[in-house]
Amino acid sequence: MSENTEKKEIVPATKIAVFKGKEVRKVIYGDEWWFVINDIIEVLTDSVDPAQYYKRMKQRDNELSELLNKGGVQFVPPLFLEVETNGGKQKMYCWNTKGIFRLIQSIPSPKAEPFKQWLAKVGYERVQEIEDPELGSIRVKELYQAKGYTDQWIEKRMRGIAVRQELTDEWKSRGVKEDVEYSILTAEISKATFGLTPSEYKKLKNLERENLRDHMTDLELIFSMLGEAATTEIARNSDAQGFDENKDSAKRGGKIAGNARKDLEKEST
Repeated sequence: MSENTEKKEIVPATKIAVFKGKEVRKVIYGDEWWFVINDIIEVLTDSVDPAQYYKRMKQRDNELSELLNKGGVQFVPPLFLEVETNGGKQKMYCWNTKGIFRLIQSIPSPKAEPFKQWLAKVGYERVQEIEDPELGSIRVKELYQAKGYTDQWIEKRMRGIAVRQELTDEWKSRGVKEDVEYSILTAEISKATFGLTPSEYKKLKNLERENLRDHMTDLELIFSMLGEAATTEIARNSDAQGFDENKDSAKRGGKIAGNARKDLEKEST
């Protein structure tokens, strides 16, 4: 791993790209996309054990094995980056666009050529988004439209993403540590809003790898936004600092949304 690569900051948010109906997880690292290697292998080979397939690839292709282990003049080796999984964030091997192109050379698959075209498009879109961040939002909207969501739902989902970003920015400025503490505070808001943590809610909806909010109704999205927006406002007004004070704000903010949900349910029955 090069010195410059080590100094770049990992952005933990995991995004989903879709190739022929199958999901490929990706994360931003050093202003470029890094794709989960196991997801690539699963998409191209339909393997039920992509980790084992990856191991065999390294055994039969010495040149690829060298690149995977040490990189090369034009290649950075795969990096162990944090990726969202069913069990929370875990570190998984990811490779950038150039590396994935080399990986594909060692995978005999009829999907290889169309996948290369797809990968080149996805990589180029990241360059465009750096130059014009608004394009990222446009593409997210287009992805939801392609999946069949209504414009009204998409509008709420996009607004929810913005509200969530505002909340996490507030937490960061108030000394809350990312990942674990963010997850705990989010669970507190969810419990106060819906009576369930996100993981419990996913089980209720029979979800596995899917994003919970992508499977919420319009009203569920509204209540989620209310809980997070209220938490942000309470944290600001009370000047909450550190984890414990922001945990209190999260409970109070979620309670506001929870009370609104209960009032609606009462009036609707």
